Amino acid sequence: MAHDTMLAELERRRGAARRMGGEDKLAKRRDRGQLNAEERLTALVDRGSFMEVGLLGASGVFESDIPSTPRDGKITGFGKIDGRDVGVVVNDFTTKGASTSATNSKKMGYIRKVCTEKGMPFVHIGESTGARLPDAMGSKGMGSMLGNDPTQFRRMRDTPWVAAALDTSFGSSAWLCCCADYAVMKKGSIMSVSSPRLVSMAIGEKVDLEDLGGWRLHAEQTGLIDNFVDTDEEAMAAIRHFLSYMPSHNGELPPVAPVTEGSGEGQEQILDVLPEKRTQVYDMKKIIRIIFDRDSFLEIKPRFGKPATVGLARLDGKTVGVIANNPLVGGGALSAEACRKIIDLTVLCDSFNIPIIRLMDTPGFVVGLDAERRGAPGHIMNFMNATSLTTVPSITVICRKAYGRAYVAMGGGTQNDAMVAWPTAEVSFMDPVFATSIVKNLSPGQEGFEGALAEIQKDLEIWDMARIFSAHDVIKPQETRNYLIRMLDIQQRRRSKGLGQHLMRTWPTSY
Repeated sequence: MAHDTMLAELERRRGAARRMGGEDKLAKRRDRGQLNAEERLTALVDRGSFMEVGLLGASGVFESDIPSTPRDGKITGFGKIDGRDVGVVVNDFTTKGASTSATNSKKMGYIRKVCTEKGMPFVHIGESTGARLPDAMGSKGMGSMLGNDPTQFRRMRDTPWVAAALDTSFGSSAWLCCCADYAVMKKGSIMSVSSPRLVSMAIGEKVDLEDLGGWRLHAEQTGLIDNFVDTDEEAMAAIRHFLSYMPSHNGELPPVAPVTEGSGEGQEQILDVLPEKRTQVYDMKKIIRIIFDRDSFLEIKPRFGKPATVGLARLDGKTVGVIANNPLVGGGALSAEACRKIIDLTVLCDSFNIPIIRLMDTPGFVVGLDAERRGAPGHIMNFMNATSLTTVPSITVICRKAYGRAYVAMGGGTQNDAMVAWPTAEVSFMDPVFATSIVKNLSPGQEGFEGALAEIQKDLEIWDMARIFSAHDVIKPQETRNYLIRMLDIQQRRRSKGLGQHLMRTWPTSY
């Protein structure tokens, strides 16, 4: 009978924990069209794969809070995504707003620790109010809650971290998005350091939710979020999709996927996209979709730093990183935000053994008063440093313009394992119009300008660079896919078998 009593008590406690914040709160979420924590978890991991850890966790500070803190507001454990193990934390907002406490901090820390030690991705599904103030107030609260885990926000990129900002995402939900390798946000959500109420009190004026941390702010200005979705289900699908490109840890190569039907067809269409006139703009994304496996391009930060286009794709089934200039925006001139976006993708790829393909067409970096105020020299040097620290196989394709220092930052010279060019490529220190004005002291429209410009443009053509073997070859645009597939096979036949040295593993995820 004693055993029966104890087992019955265990089941009672399990049932109480699984009720989360209670039926009333769960019903209100259903009425608003919000998934609860259990439903998000179900959408995230493979059916029947989740093993919960810490189900019986509750507040460890106030005895009176124990009944109202089932699971202490966070579902933690291990599941599978597409058959591979992952560690998972899903915030339960119905329990004290999923506020951070001493108990649930230990639960999260344990999951991260196991993920790092055993080599599996870590996924954090955020919706939270921040720290649990009664627990953290005063010197005792601070001494017991903050600063006791020196590894809490340490990123060594041993394994991929992925995060979601859903609905109300303050405090830890924001921190984990900023630490993550990939973060997704649901439109209509807000992600910020503190709540609008606290910020309003601090600055003495009312704060608008969207201005404080809405999705457009993060999509277009901060760049802290990588992609945006409309629903919880889409957020879970986006996380699963991203992880399909990634290795489980930095000691292995990414998984190889079946080549999608139709991949490689229509390579001649590149010539339809690429203008014959050197000053005419075009959308590089169209060329990316032609070269790489069909429907495989996962663009990252699409509305941030738009003169650059970056993302993950597959080439003959293998994961690659794509870094490209997009002449459709600002002629492809690289802004500070574009530099940041490229650096982020470079660090991700080098940390997780993903080869990099660069498609270059840029007149240089954005210059001017605004660029200087945004710290352009520092961002450019960070860009240069990241490129020079890259240790995974990288191939540069000069599509058209390759001017000045941006040529080197984008993988020109010896900043690559192989560099080829299309016949349309032109390489020089600066745009030929500017060069003509400076070297010949002539302005457009003046007598002799067109002749001087034509003379300078001859020196821009790729043939001289190919002749001295600074470009390894000149290929037709429609030959690019086959060239990249074959060259990557060769470049990955190194003693490291394609594993990088991870020299940027501690590079900040947000700066």
